[in-house]
Amino acid sequence: MTEGLLYVLSEPGAVGDEEFHDWYDTEHGPARLSVPGIRAGYRYREGDGARPSWLAWYELELSALKTPEYERIRRRGPREQSVVDRLAVLDRRVYELVGTWGHCASPAPVVVAVGLSGDAAELERWYREEHVPMLLEVSGWRRIRRYRKLEGSGPDLLAFHEIDSTDLFRSPAYQRAVSTPWRTRAMALATARERRVFRYHNTVAAGSA
Repeated sequence: MTEGLLYVLSEPGAVGDEEFHDWYDTEHGPARLSVPGIRAGYRYREGDGARPSWLAWYELELSALKTPEYERIRRRGPREQSVVDRLAVLDRRVYELVGTWGHCASPAPVVVAVGLSGDAAELERWYREEHVPMLLEVSGWRRIRRYRKLEGSGPDLLAFHEIDSTDLFRSPAYQRAVSTPWRTRAMALATARERRVFRYHNTVAAGSA
């Protein structure tokens, strides 16, 4: 079994908020949780003022994305096609888990998603040997998961952080973690970087679409 992450950024655009949320919460999200191997889904809204405004992420076994059940729900009905056609952004990415540290039993209030491309081996060594241990010393930094991109846009590597609050960014422990000489060298090797902060909106409810 290979653990994965389905990570989808969206921007409603011409779709009104009420229609957007009704479609996602009563049709689109529940359909995904009907697929065996897709265990949980969460919706988060931007917490950094950037766009796209919305993130939906699903914890799953990667094999679930190759099943007949998943292929079936990807065939859009008239309502879903109408919504998708009017979205300003629909950015779907699939990742494979390569490492996890810490523990988070419930949806975290805030997630920080940091994508990097570059010298993968050196970036991974810096994360594992220095950055992860230092971040987990920050009180309220719940869990860190590292992923490798399999499908979609964006940088090749993703660090997915679940934390209590954006207030942690002002803590001395966090400032130390992002101010080391090794971090400076690692960032100089990055050819692409994408950092987003999102706040918890809701948990995708199970049920038939």
